[in-house]
Amino acid sequence: MILPDDAAPALHVTESGPKDGPVVVFAHALGTDLTMWDAMLPYLPDTLRLVRLDMRGHGQSPCPDGPYPMGNLVEDAARALDRLGVKACVFVGLSIGGIIAQGLAAERLDLVRGLVLSNTATKIATPAIWRDRIEEVRRGGIEAIADATLERWFSRATLRTHPDRVANVRARLLATPLKGYLGAMEAIAETDLYESTARLRLPTLVIAGSEDGSTPADLVRETAGLIPGAQFELIRGTGHLPPVERPEEVARLLTTFLTGIGHV
Repeated sequence: MILPDDAAPALHVTESGPKDGPVVVFAHALGTDLTMWDAMLPYLPDTLRLVRLDMRGHGQSPCPDGPYPMGNLVEDAARALDRLGVKACVFVGLSIGGIIAQGLAAERLDLVRGLVLSNTATKIATPAIWRDRIEEVRRGGIEAIADATLERWFSRATLRTHPDRVANVRARLLATPLKGYLGAMEAIAETDLYESTARLRLPTLVIAGSEDGSTPADLVRETAGLIPGAQFELIRGTGHLPPVERPEEVARLLTTFLTGIGHV
């Protein structure tokens, strides 16, 4: 459920493409920002109006004090789209961005005509796991969990052969404001969207990485199974951030999906 939040921040947003084109909106992962999608965008059709959001407490968006209930993160996205006059978009969300996507589709179907859920689930990990991580970050900062996070996020091949990509994500992770990171962690810890996602009835593409240590492929596949007709795609040899590791393949899957539902 969306929660009222009179102090909701206005999210930082970037746009590209024709103003009258079909709208595709992107929501990023925990500890990243809207630049997470940069490598993929050049491979998408130039007919699209591409909108990217920085979640509260991340990137260039405001960083209010926590807690960050998931309902408020969903409301942030809804308000951003309302400000832009967006209706009937395809909403692409990865990890926590995918949770926001599910919540937005459940609450504001006027805004969303299709979903792309990447490396996400209705519930990610357990409250106990998140409590442990939150305490570790409170004690030692984001630096304390950075190495373990990157090992969960990237495939073995990418860790070995593309240290530049890993270093860029690490820099974004460490640049995330501490209270923004903690607020988003707490939001994930409290969230289970199983019931509302199981009621969704809209075109959906679900993407998983075979080496994802944060949202394993079987968990992502289970989420796809909740939505009738959802298409599931496994990208082999990639981890939690396919748009960073395999941007051309993610763009191909997204373009095929958009074409199939007449959104190009």
